[in-house]
Amino acid sequence: MKTIACALALILGCLTLAAQDTASAFESDSQGWVDAMPDLNLSGWSILTIPPGGQPASSPQWKREGDLVVCDGKGGHDWLRYDRVLKDFILHVECRFTPIEAGKGYNSGIFVRNSPDATFWHQVQLGGGSGGYFFGNTKVSGQVQRVNLRDQSVSGRVKPAGEWNSFEITCRGPELTVWTNGAVTSKMPNCEFLEGHIGLEAEGYRIEFRNLKIKELRP
Repeated sequence: MKTIACALALILGCLTLAAQDTASAFESDSQGWVDAMPDLNLSGWSILTIPPGGQPASSPQWKREGDLVVCDGKGGHDWLRYDRVLKDFILHVECRFTPIEAGKGYNSGIFVRNSPDATFWHQVQLGGGSGGYFFGNTKVSGQVQRVNLRDQSVSGRVKPAGEWNSFEITCRGPELTVWTNGAVTSKMPNCEFLEGHIGLEAEGYRIEFRNLKIKELRP
């Protein structure tokens, strides 16, 4: 148990983060980005249940509306998976929740380096006025662990429901970093999964996504 605890402490040994404003990678260098927005048929993307192997919703909750990808939040817990496997890359995503009367507990996420069925997953948490940190079901020194980096993250960067938020997730080698509305807010320095799928999560709230861009990074 002591060995596992030490290994976990090493994995979670994130650098102390300071909320220093920086431009996004997309703003800093517009070259090399690929538009990853699904088309009207969601071509190149798949809808999968969470947990894996569950019963799919009778009516899909994901659709393309104009320049947006929309999850109506009425089809249960699932995710929209980009079907290409990615290694090192930057993912740019902008999103906002649709406010509801007396709404609270808004919940969604952006996935990176997931296994095909999301048995293993790494998520940037999205909430109404909260989130911007990594958590997931991953391997720590080869053993499956639930990792939550909320307490090691920079808070106060996520805007409330109804306002657009910008996120950039960089996956380079074993290090995962998330930039939220102008500052790095969370790091996972020793991810043992060096490739996987990106995706968007549905968890009971209407949320809109736009400007999904991917920039693959070369060694």
